[in-house]
Amino acid sequence: MVGTGPGNIEHLSARALRALKEAGVICGYKTYLELIYHVVEGKEIISTGMTREVERCCAAIQRAREGEKVALISSGDPGVYGMAGLALELLQRENLLGQVEVEIIPGITSATAAAALLGAPLMHDFVVVSLSDLLTPWEVIEKRLTLAAQGDFVVVLYNPASHKRKTQISRARELLLQHKKAGTPVGIVYKAYRDGQNVIITDLEHMLNHPIDMFSIVIIGNNQTRRMGNFLVTPRGYEL
Repeated sequence: MVGTGPGNIEHLSARALRALKEAGVICGYKTYLELIYHVVEGKEIISTGMTREVERCCAAIQRAREGEKVALISSGDPGVYGMAGLALELLQRENLLGQVEVEIIPGITSATAAAALLGAPLMHDFVVVSLSDLLTPWEVIEKRLTLAAQGDFVVVLYNPASHKRKTQISRARELLLQHKKAGTPVGIVYKAYRDGQNVIITDLEHMLNHPIDMFSIVIIGNNQTRRMGNFLVTPRGYEL
């Protein structure tokens, strides 16, 4: 499993790039494959659309069982909302762990990529919550958001909104406002390290005034997070 990072080829780790070059079969979601097309050009490509992750993993496993060296692509890091867990579950189900050689190659997850563009908002404890309720009941997501806000964690929101999911981001903001001040700094990063990148610094009160979609990562600070010029910083607590 290869993490391709948040952006295009220059953001791949050396190990990830080598794995892609060594693989004979490249398997992944078509949108992510487009980001690395010039690296995998000429190789056998297995591409599927959204919500077909199981099919994609099964195809990759089958080709690996046939002796092919397969790269199963994830955006960001394969172990963070990526394909690593699903692939391992499928291998375990088929009693193939230990028979099929597996290497999980980390990438740069969207939380840390967005944080770098914003400055240093994740310098202290933080939580990452996906607002997609496709695989997780919304009631569970609400509970996690509430507890994170009560604990005064910096909160990173993945999958904040889509064409079909418009209300979750508004509800998430309502829950956070029950325990965070309206002036809490918020960073919105769109298409981190990709063409069309945009970085916005706002606050919890006004965050919905800005476009937020599936290409966005939203970082909501804690009560110590401050705006410093064009950066967001959550102080670690060093004596200055």
